[in-house]
Amino acid sequence: MKSYLQAMSLWDVVESDNSPSPLSHNPTLAQLKKYDEEIARKPRALSILHGAVSEEIFTTIMGCGSPKVAWEKIKEEFEGNHQTKLMQILNLKREFEMMGMKSSEGVKEYGSRLMSVVNQIKLLGGEFTSQRVVDKILVTLPEKYEGKISSLEDTKDLSTITFSELINSLHAVDQRRIMRNEDGENKGEKAFLAKSHNQKWKGKPLQYNHCQKGGHEEKNCWHKGKPKCIKCQKFGHLARNCRLQNVEEASMAQVVVEENLF
Repeated sequence: MKSYLQAMSLWDVVESDNSPSPLSHNPTLAQLKKYDEEIARKPRALSILHGAVSEEIFTTIMGCGSPKVAWEKIKEEFEGNHQTKLMQILNLKREFEMMGMKSSEGVKEYGSRLMSVVNQIKLLGGEFTSQRVVDKILVTLPEKYEGKISSLEDTKDLSTITFSELINSLHAVDQRRIMRNEDGENKGEKAFLAKSHNQKWKGKPLQYNHCQKGGHEEKNCWHKGKPKCIKCQKFGHLARNCRLQNVEEASMAQVVVEENLF
C-alpha cells in the first residue's frame, strides 16, 4: 500500500500530514489551480486507504480526518504496538528454527516455506540474514542430499553462497530422482503389460504363420510344404484341381446351355 501511495505521489501527505501554504491576497489562476490540487491530495490518499482495507478495518478508520491518522490505525491493527511486534518476531523465529524438510516436498518447496517465514519477520521490522537461511538448509536437509552438499563444499565457499545458488544446485538432485522414478514406473508398466499378455495366452495353442491355426507345433503342421489353392485359399491342391473351380465351371456351362435354349 505504501508503494502504491508513493507511485501516486501521495505518500508525503500520509507521512507528514502537512497542509498547503495559504494563498496570497491576489492569487493567479495558476496558483489557484495548484492550491486546489494540493488540497485534494489528502482526501485522495484517504480514499485510497479506505478502498484498500477490509470492511472490518474500514470501520476503524472511517472516522479519521486525515490519511496520517488512518495510516497509524491501520499499522496498529496489522502490526500492533512495539511490544506485540517483538513477540510476533520472536514467535516467527522460533517457528523458523523448528522447521524441517518434509518427506513429500523437494528442496525448492522447503526453501519457499523458509523464506515465507523470513519475509514475515522482515515485514515486522526484524532482521534476518540470507546466510542464516543457507545454514538452516544445509543443516536440516536429509541424507539424500549429502553427496551434492559435499560436492558444493569442494567447489564453492558455502559461507558466501547465495540462497538462490544453493537451491538451484540442490534442485538437480530432486530432478534426477524424479527421472529415475519415471523410468522405474515405465519399466514396471512394461513388465506388467508383458505379464498380462503372457497370462492371457497361457495354456492356449499358439498360431503359426503357415496355416494361422493352433493346437500343434509348426514342425508338425499338416499343411507345411503343401501347395495353396489361389481359388479357395486351402492347402493340398492347385487351382486346376480345385473342386470349387470345377463347380463354378460346371455352373457357367449350364448357364451357357440355358441361354442357347432361348
